[in-house]
Amino acid sequence: MSGATLVLAALVLPAATAAIIPLFATRPDARETVTLVGTVLLFAAVAALTWRVIGGARPGVHLLEVLPGLSIAFAVEPLGALFAFVASSLWIVNSLFSVGYMRANREPRQTTFYVCFAGAITATMGIALAANLFTLFLFYEMLTLVTYPLVTHHRDEAARNAGRLYLLMLLGGSTLLLLPAIAWTGIVAGTLDFRPGGILGGALGPLALGVLLALFVFGIAKAAVMPMHYWLPAAMVAPTPVSALLHAVAVVKAGVFFITKVIIYVFGVDTLRETGAADWLIYVACATIILASLVALRQDHLKRRLAYSTISQLGYVVLGAALATSWGIVGSGMHIAMHAVGKITLFFCAGAIYTAAHKSYVSELSGLGRAMPFTFAFFLVGALTVIGLPPFGGAWSKWYLALGALQADRVVVVAVLMVSALLNAAYLLPIPFKAFFGSSGDAQPGDGPGEAPLSCLIATGATAVACVVLFFVPNAVLDLLRQIALQ
Repeated sequence: MSGATLVLAALVLPAATAAIIPLFATRPDARETVTLVGTVLLFAAVAALTWRVIGGARPGVHLLEVLPGLSIAFAVEPLGALFAFVASSLWIVNSLFSVGYMRANREPRQTTFYVCFAGAITATMGIALAANLFTLFLFYEMLTLVTYPLVTHHRDEAARNAGRLYLLMLLGGSTLLLLPAIAWTGIVAGTLDFRPGGILGGALGPLALGVLLALFVFGIAKAAVMPMHYWLPAAMVAPTPVSALLHAVAVVKAGVFFITKVIIYVFGVDTLRETGAADWLIYVACATIILASLVALRQDHLKRRLAYSTISQLGYVVLGAALATSWGIVGSGMHIAMHAVGKITLFFCAGAIYTAAHKSYVSELSGLGRAMPFTFAFFLVGALTVIGLPPFGGAWSKWYLALGALQADRVVVVAVLMVSALLNAAYLLPIPFKAFFGSSGDAQPGDGPGEAPLSCLIATGATAVACVVLFFVPNAVLDLLRQIALQ
C-alpha cells in the first residue's frame, strides 16, 4: 500500500466508522464491534505510516485547492506521525473502556457517543497529518464541534453551562486570535505550508514575531495555557471516557501539538532562538506548570484534580517548544506521548472508581484500595509516570526537557521542573496511599464494591503496562523526534 493511500486511510477509516455506527443503533453488541474494528484498522494504517516516516519517507496527498493559496492537503512529518500514532493507539483502549463504562452506568445516547467519538478521531487525524495552516485550522475547528455533544452528553444544567464555556473559549479564541494570526502569517510569508526551518525567517522583527506567537498560543485555547484554561475543568461534567478523550487522546493534545508544530514549521526554532521572540512564552509556560499544580492540590473532586494536573502537564509541552533547542523539541514531543499514556490511565481509574463504587471525591476513597486493588495499583503507575520517576515513561520526557533547558542556559527552568515534580507527587500520591492504607471504618476485608467491569480493567491495565514499556523501549519515539531536532 502506498504512502498516499495510507494517509487517506487514516482519514477515511474513522469517518467511515462514524457513518456505520448509527446503522446498528438498536444492536449494542454490533455497534461496539464496529467501533472496535474501526479502531484496530486505523491503528494498523497509522502504524504502517509511522514506520515509513521513521525510515525517512514523507508521504502526502493534495486533495483540492479551495482558493488560490488555500488548499486542503496532507503531509506526514515526524511530529504528526507521533501524534497520530498516540491518538490511534489510545482510541482502541478508550473504546474498550467505554464499552464497560457506558453499559455499567446505563448512560443515555450511547450511539451518539460512539459516533461523536469516531468523529473526534477523524478530526484528530486531520490535525496530525495537515500539510498547511489552512487544513490544520479546518480540522481543529471540526474537533471543537464534534466534541461539544460529548461534553454536554448528560444534557443537565451543569453540562449545558460547561458546553457554553467550551464553545465560548474555543471558538472565541479561534475567531479573535487564531484566525488573525493565520491571516497575518499568510500575508507576511506568502504561504501557509509547513516547512522545516519555518516560513517567517527575516519577514518580521522580534517584537512582531512575539506578538504573532502570542496570537497563536492564546488563540489555540485547546492547549489550556493560562488564562485560556477555564473550559477544561468545567468539561469534567462529561462521562469519564470523554474526559480521557479531552486529556489524553485528542483535544488538549491537539492544542499543544498545534503550538509545537507552529513553532517548528512556521516560526522556525532557529529564528525564535536568535530573536528571543519566544522568551516570554517560557515564563508563561513555567507559571502555568506551577500555578495549575497548586490549584490541583486544593481539589477534592478527583476528576477536577486530574484536570488541573493536565493543565500543568500541557505546560511542559509548550515549555519544551518555547525553549527553541533541539533537546527541548525532543522533550516536548516525547511528553505528548508519555503524558497521554499516564493521564489516560489515571482517568480510566477515576472512571472505574465511579463505576464500581460511585465515588468521585478524594476524601471518599479511604480504604477503597483493599476492595479495588488493581484499580489503585494502576493509578499508582499512572501517577508515577506523570510525576516522571523511573522506570516509567514520563521520566524520559522530563529528562529531555531538562536537557533542553540546560542547552538554552535556563537553569531556572530546571528548578521549575523539579518543583513541579514535587507538586505532582503531593497531589497524586496521597490518593493511592489513602486508598490502600486509610481507614475504611467498620468494613471488613472483602467488603466493598469490587473492581469495575472486565473491559474497564483490561483497558486500564493495558495503559499501565504501556507506562512501563515506554521507559524501557522509547527508541521509536526518539527516532521520530530526532529527525526534527536534526533537520
